[in-house]
Amino acid sequence: MSFFDINTIFFELLGYKMSYLEFFGFVSGAIAVWLSAKAHLWSWPIGIINVVLSFFLYYQIQLYPDMFLQIFFFVTNVLGWWRWANPQPGEEDKRNELRVSFMGIYTFAGICLGGLVGTALLGTLASQLHHWFPSFFPVPSAFPYADSFITVMSIITTFFMIRKKAECWIIWIIVDIVATYLYYIKGIMLYSVLYFMFTIIASFGLWHWIREYKSYQTQRV
Repeated sequence: MSFFDINTIFFELLGYKMSYLEFFGFVSGAIAVWLSAKAHLWSWPIGIINVVLSFFLYYQIQLYPDMFLQIFFFVTNVLGWWRWANPQPGEEDKRNELRVSFMGIYTFAGICLGGLVGTALLGTLASQLHHWFPSFFPVPSAFPYADSFITVMSIITTFFMIRKKAECWIIWIIVDIVATYLYYIKGIMLYSVLYFMFTIIASFGLWHWIREYKSYQTQRV
């Protein structure tokens, strides 16, 4: 049996069979998000491990938009790693990494509106994949619109996370709440727990990034 097969069981707890794929995806994801909330550079390489494992997991439970999202995350984790480590002159913090900033209320509102439009479009596409490409997607997409919301909003907010915009955590909180419920329904309980933890960590991340931003003002005084 393959490590990347969701039916390869690592252990069983209280009647729930835990695969290697789900367990190590949980661990790497939790570490990566916690480090992101702390604005730590190592969140990006550990995130790369998580997205590789998640790609195989989502394919096997027919969450196809989430599966495609991991390809995007792989690329953006590489970009984010480089961007945080190589700030432009005037963008660096005391660790010589990219500093936290804000995008502004109008930009944030426009992003949310665009995300809802993108969700509708991708959800419609995802619902037809099993008709268009039956050899690759023999089973219909599960919850295409909820899954697409997670995908679209994650893509959007990841770009702002690369730029260290504090508002990205507000979107992550909403995405994580939706994902917690969706993964619970799909029966991947540890990932549901993981995204519930992500909701808490994202709330901490928002607080921590705002606090770090304010510290820059103190340093100038």
